[in-house]
Amino acid sequence: MDAETIRELIEKGLPDAQVEVQGDDGVHFEATVVAEAFRGKLPLARHRMVYATLGDLMGGAIHALALKTVTPDGK
Repeated sequence: MDAETIRELIEKGLPDAQVEVQGDDGVHFEATVVAEAFRGKLPLARHRMVYATLGDLMGGAIHALALKTVTPDGK
């Protein structure tokens, strides 16, 4: 697994999102996801939205994904 593939999957699942993903070891990644779809949602709900875009890869090919999820205005 690589950061670019994860970015593409998240953007496909959350089309309005701006996504940055980092991770060099192939199993541990960090992502910042900025999406209007997060507005009014608690952090756990936002994370679940991102995890849903990755499906079965979470816990498998992606061992760990640290997330920062914000709306376009930084909230």
